[in-house]
Amino acid sequence: MKKQINEDVKLKHFADALVKLKTANEVTLFVRDICTPNEIQSIVDRWEVAGLLTKNYSYRQIQNKTGVSVTTIGRVARYLNSPDGGYQIAMKRVNE
Repeated sequence: MKKQINEDVKLKHFADALVKLKTANEVTLFVRDICTPNEIQSIVDRWEVAGLLTKNYSYRQIQNKTGVSVTTIGRVARYLNSPDGGYQIAMKRVNE
C-alpha cells in the first residue's frame, strides 16, 4: 500500500508537469523527450483505438486497421467505458 501511495504521488507530479505545458507542440516535445519511440507508438496506438471504439468499430476491424492486439483493444475499451476514466474526459474535450 505504501508503495502505491508513492507511485500515485509520482504520477500526480508527472500530470502536473503535463498540465503546465501550454501547446500541443510543447506536449509533443516533452513526450518525445520522456518516452522511447516504442512507448510513444503504444500511446498513440491506444489513442487511435479509443477513437475507433467510440465510432463503434469492432475489435477485429480495429485490429486489422491498427495492428493492435485484441487484448490491448479490450484494455482500452474497459477504461474507455469506465465512468471516471481519462479517455472519456480527453475524448470529450478533443471533440468540443
